Amino acid sequence: MPVITTKKELQRHLSSSPNRASLGLVPTMGALHPGHAALVRQAVAENETVVVSIFVNPTQFENNEDLDKYPDTFEKDILLLEEITKDVVVFAPTADEIYEHRVQSKTYDFEGLDKVMEGAFRDGHFNGVGTIVETLLHLVAPDKAYFGEKDFQQLQIVRKLVAKKDIPVTIIGCPVVREANGLAMSSRNGRLSEALRQEASFIYKTLRAAKKKFGTKSAVNVMDWARKQFEGHPDLRLEYFVIADVETLTPIQKKKPEVKYRAFAAVYADGVRLIDNIALN
Repeated sequence: MPVITTKKELQRHLSSSPNRASLGLVPTMGALHPGHAALVRQAVAENETVVVSIFVNPTQFENNEDLDKYPDTFEKDILLLEEITKDVVVFAPTADEIYEHRVQSKTYDFEGLDKVMEGAFRDGHFNGVGTIVETLLHLVAPDKAYFGEKDFQQLQIVRKLVAKKDIPVTIIGCPVVREANGLAMSSRNGRLSEALRQEASFIYKTLRAAKKKFGTKSAVNVMDWARKQFEGHPDLRLEYFVIADVETLTPIQKKKPEVKYRAFAAVYADGVRLIDNIALN
């Protein structure tokens, strides 16, 4: 399995590849888990060549403390990938290599997709996401790129980026992979105690209950109900619970039968920020 650390080496490797007929990209920030593995497996099944990037992007973090706490499990990540296949190409650059010694994000107009939910609480986050995704898409030039639906807002922003920049790639959204108790798999879950990991399963339980209620109750009623549920779980601090249009991510005002909706939640568990979402109709 080639592990490549520079842009020039990556481009040289891809240009010399005999199986360039179909190329897939799985962008990650490392600390890989079965959710990432599912993305890689789908990419491998659908493409002749697959690049998995492992890069902790500093411009996605609001502060250095959160960046410093992000787990570094590179050796384990490689072992996980090798269990799937040894045919993927791993691209693991440094920040200086990606940003050419000037670590700064671009500014994008995502037409409001970045102003709600995550964007309302993480200033500049999606400019950082856009910067690294655009860089990787131009560098790798994949036919398909794979993103998990756990970060559904990010997925929609990537789709908007590709459309606005006219980048010739198909963005594939892959279903959320969950732990046995329903907790959405995340690199951050490793920072939770076992007790909190079990407690955090309440997030998904609430989302599923909200989906059931959404069929018969008003959206406002459902959101108010969901928010109140967290009052009985002091170890879980709810940051937001929002029902939004899946295309525009605009928070719902009144149900429209032709519109698809999702419920989104962000919750702190002992300082660890967890997000999840569910399709409602």
